[in-house]
Amino acid sequence: MSLLSPTWTAVAYLVAASCFILALKGLSAPGTARRGNLIGAGGGVLAVLISFISNDLDHVGLIVGAIVIGSAAGVPAARLVAMTQMPQLVALFNGVGGAAAALVAGIEMADASDVSAIAAAAGGFTVLVGTVSFSGSVITFMKLQGLMTTRKVTYPGGPFVFGGSLLAAVALAAAVVVDLADATLNPPLLGALAAVSLIVGVLFVLPVGGADVPIVISLLNAFTGLSVAASGYVLGNVLLLVAGTLVGASGTILTRLMAAAMGRSLTSTLFGAFKAHAVVAAGSVEDRPVRSGSAEDVAILLGYARKVIIVPGYGLAVAQAQHTLCELAELLESRGIEVLYGIHPVAGRMPGHMNVLLAEANVPYEVLKEMDEVNPQFATADVALVVGANDVVNPAAKTSPGAPIYGMPILEVGDAQQVVFLKRSMRPGFAGIENELLYDPKTMLLFGDAKESLSKVVTSVKNL
Repeated sequence: MSLLSPTWTAVAYLVAASCFILALKGLSAPGTARRGNLIGAGGGVLAVLISFISNDLDHVGLIVGAIVIGSAAGVPAARLVAMTQMPQLVALFNGVGGAAAALVAGIEMADASDVSAIAAAAGGFTVLVGTVSFSGSVITFMKLQGLMTTRKVTYPGGPFVFGGSLLAAVALAAAVVVDLADATLNPPLLGALAAVSLIVGVLFVLPVGGADVPIVISLLNAFTGLSVAASGYVLGNVLLLVAGTLVGASGTILTRLMAAAMGRSLTSTLFGAFKAHAVVAAGSVEDRPVRSGSAEDVAILLGYARKVIIVPGYGLAVAQAQHTLCELAELLESRGIEVLYGIHPVAGRMPGHMNVLLAEANVPYEVLKEMDEVNPQFATADVALVVGANDVVNPAAKTSPGAPIYGMPILEVGDAQQVVFLKRSMRPGFAGIENELLYDPKTMLLFGDAKESLSKVVTSVKNL
């Protein structure tokens, strides 16, 4: 028996929906992101509680058991995950959301006896898109986790295979809708739709590699949101409809912004691997000398500079060196040196990766400068300190039409008077191409683990 009247249930759902909207608003700025996250979580808890007390639920034991199992798996995963693995976790959680929407819609359709044409269409859409989001997210997880190659995977006739699979999935979805309209849903037909959609998701993500993977994560997040919204229509749940629409809309906007930051269209990002590319010439490390230095050499460059711009990248996250980097920046500022951080929109492995990493070290938000704001300042910088970044500063994005990152706007670190790279080795970045800036006479390389190297630089600056 319901403990709340329909009116109070609607009011509670409105409050939860408002929490989701306020959460998105809060997440739009680093200073309010934590509060926004808590507001969104509070809205989610409220929504679950209202579902329990306002509906006559069947199988409550199974539902509670599923919540317990999910919490037992999700809470430790979220709390113990390393910052370097956060993108993988986001991709995996996103895929689980799409799969959940598809399963719920599929079960609801299988048990329904009288479904409207619109609800049937929404159900077919949910199964198709939710399953695509799940399998695609699993592939992005495997790429980021190193369980498969991060390069673009292509094969003869790729566009035709993908197009044919997509058409088959759409045809199966249409057949499901027709069956539902006749109230004669064939379960194997629904299973076939899910199976083909899984294949579509895999084929959709395989050709994407390198720095484009974060864009696909964002797009799949939008897919999950749309599938949740459609499942809300199937279930007659307004809150699911609102929450899914918010996720779908925000994910779509973020995807467009990231594609723009990469300097190419979304279509080119997703399917550009099937186009013929010129081969990018890359000299060997052995016959191309570089200027390497010691921690003392780097300390001298930094300690006597007037303006230093720090460019963080994935290597900083790998080494968990954000606190040491912050210590170095504070030390330089105590010497009267202006220190800024140049943040590329796709640095790391997910949107905002560097912002989150530096916020963990309590780096002030006002010194984090986005690409368009910081690029004009490199020309007046004495030193550009690149810590673990490669592709986002690689001039090949402007000079090599055959490069996978060609057309992507970069941080113009080459405009600084001196450039210092902190790298483990001469291996190329995530995109798999060499960075010609490493061989520039004004570039100095300090090899080693970023945290250890920064610690040595901090000690050397103190001794100046």
